[in-house]
Amino acid sequence: MSRILIIGDCKGLGGEIGSALTEAELPYEICSGHADALLRLVMKSFGVVITDCESTLDEDLALLTEMRAIRPGLKCIMLARHSTPEGMIAALRARVFACFTPPFDAIEIAHLAAHAASDSEWRDDIQVLSAKPGWVSVRVNCRLLTAERLLTFAKELSVRLPPDTRQEVMLALREILLNAMEHGAAFNPEQVVEVTGIRTARSVVFYVHDPGAGFRRELITHAAIANPPEDPAAHIALREEAGMRPGGYGLLLAAGTVDELIYSEIGDEVLLIKYVEWDE
Repeated sequence: MSRILIIGDCKGLGGEIGSALTEAELPYEICSGHADALLRLVMKSFGVVITDCESTLDEDLALLTEMRAIRPGLKCIMLARHSTPEGMIAALRARVFACFTPPFDAIEIAHLAAHAASDSEWRDDIQVLSAKPGWVSVRVNCRLLTAERLLTFAKELSVRLPPDTRQEVMLALREILLNAMEHGAAFNPEQVVEVTGIRTARSVVFYVHDPGAGFRRELITHAAIANPPEDPAAHIALREEAGMRPGGYGLLLAAGTVDELIYSEIGDEVLLIKYVEWDE
């Protein structure tokens, strides 16, 4: 378990994150600024750095270059006052571990930092295939941690969505992404899922392509979305008989939070479409 360095005020968010790390019995230090952070990295080995929530993404990316000149394998969780599509794309290309903007959740940040501190296979988990504002395509390894990381970037890339719409879209994307990783690849880290996020003039669209053999809706009787109208809980008994864990609501949940959920013929590709009135 590597040591975590938090940049920021020990009485503010930095202290809250530190308290959460203390409860998890994880080693960490809090420093007062960029210069102090660089000095500590010279003096000690840290595996994870959490940046100051008062800094900008541009400042953090410049700092990351300096920090990795000292500690090449450093993982960075960036906290910033606000984000832009250009900033998120730059962070993805720089292999930032995760990004957050207000409102910050100290427990969520500490949770991801704890995983980062113990993870040694993160560097190639997210590969940028194509990226510009309005169109971002990535290839990701099928690990639960990778999904959590990718969702932090997707949330920030969707920052211009109305809050309720943003929450619905992220919920649907999470369900489809985890479904692709679990059922399409059995969480095999050697397998990959391709994800593309697109903003059009009237919608936001996510495309997910998993490596599995696909499915036909009429054959996935263990999922709630396949239940007949007269028996909305039919899949529960089927899952129990097959010895499967409780669940099966992911596709139904996703379908209920976007305007269109479209699968390819064999079911290994899906489009999530949400129509949006953009505030220009």
